Amino acid sequence: MSEHDHGRRAFLKGAAAGAGAVAGLVPEALAQTQSHDQHTDAPATTAHSGGAGHGAFLNDDEAATVAAIAERIMPGAPGKPGATDAGVLNYIDLALAGAYADLQDFYRRGLAALDAFCGKAHNARFTALDAARQDAVITALEQGKATEFTWPLAQAFFNTVRRHTMEGMFADPVYGGNKDFAGWRLVGFPGAHPVFTPADMQSKDAFAGGVLIGLQAQAPTQRT
Repeated sequence: MSEHDHGRRAFLKGAAAGAGAVAGLVPEALAQTQSHDQHTDAPATTAHSGGAGHGAFLNDDEAATVAAIAERIMPGAPGKPGATDAGVLNYIDLALAGAYADLQDFYRRGLAALDAFCGKAHNARFTALDAARQDAVITALEQGKATEFTWPLAQAFFNTVRRHTMEGMFADPVYGGNKDFAGWRLVGFPGAHPVFTPADMQSKDAFAGGVLIGLQAQAPTQRT
């Protein structure tokens, strides 16, 4: 992993290090969908969460590009999960098929513009570029210097995918990302626990007892 990767990971980890910040990454629209699902017979947001990582909205080419962008935004390293390990692609795909359906055209146009820019600048699609050139493309997006973008603008596209990557890394696994609590383990967030002792609540030390529990594990297994 390059020094650039280390710096990016450190920044994103710091942005989600506090328990409140991690909990705050649960997007409101998805939280409302989950709340509705728990009280109706409608399919849960995670209906496809056990699948191959996409297929709810994104096609194969789009999914490969989104996965590659997310991995460069939050790259993995030995012993340190990245976007691929945490199932960020699955999260984004499910969100675009549901609570973020209003962003479907935004994503499709943004991905098409991205490949047009890569074709012009590097004579290849984004997924065919090596990590260094992918990082250069992402930097151009972030700085608004990538051509071929009209709507969405390059910076708007980058900021949206980065935000969704963060959500997929650190939101509750019930929304389709944070696979095996990868993001929570990365920042030392203990998750939800049925019982915290008074000493646990008053301690300034990181909670070390029990296992991580997400919303899905706490939901009733049967509706009555």
